[in-house]
Amino acid sequence: MKLHSRPFKILIVWVITATAAAAPATDIRAIAQAVDQHYNHLRTLQAEFTESYRGAGAERVETGTLWLKKPGKMRWEYRSPREKLFLSDGKDGWFYLPGDKQVRKTPVRKLDDLRSPLAFLLGKARLEKQLQGLSLAPDQTPRVPGNMVLRGVPKNLADRVSQVLLEVTPDSRIVRIQMDELDGSVTEYRFDQQQENVQIADQQFHFTVPTGVELIEGDFGQ
Repeated sequence: MKLHSRPFKILIVWVITATAAAAPATDIRAIAQAVDQHYNHLRTLQAEFTESYRGAGAERVETGTLWLKKPGKMRWEYRSPREKLFLSDGKDGWFYLPGDKQVRKTPVRKLDDLRSPLAFLLGKARLEKQLQGLSLAPDQTPRVPGNMVLRGVPKNLADRVSQVLLEVTPDSRIVRIQMDELDGSVTEYRFDQQQENVQIADQQFHFTVPTGVELIEGDFGQ
């Protein structure tokens, strides 16, 4: 029995169209789950970071070392161009400027800081729940060929951030995070030399106010 050519062609076009439409959703879910699984099995993470900022007519680039430890601990140690420290012990956040001889302290639950959500990457990664409208971003060029770029809006920062871009490697590591804020400013974090499950003492996330340093309790930004 011969198939009528026109209905057959229509059927083929429909199948191709439906498959193409379903593929992105399937792909993004698989990618997100692979990233979740990778980070949720880590106890610690150490990396060199580069933080870039553009906005309000200003630009800056800073570098340093990041330590993350489950649950909710992080330490951003800036070395260049100015020494500073952003630290969370899971309960309180600390921002220390040695040159200014002052440190700011605020409860983690009140932190309004672009770095703070990263503290919960280990053990609590749920990209599809944390980023609304998570999708592939084919219009974005990855830093390294072969990587993928994902786009979404963070639920806990939706009143401040218009979108987040995540660059993910084929082995499900996040190597770049870009945050576009509603005011037009852009903050980007690049992570290199990542070391997983290294030994990191809890003391790394404990802050003692040095003698002669002023303690200020309240909100702080970047």
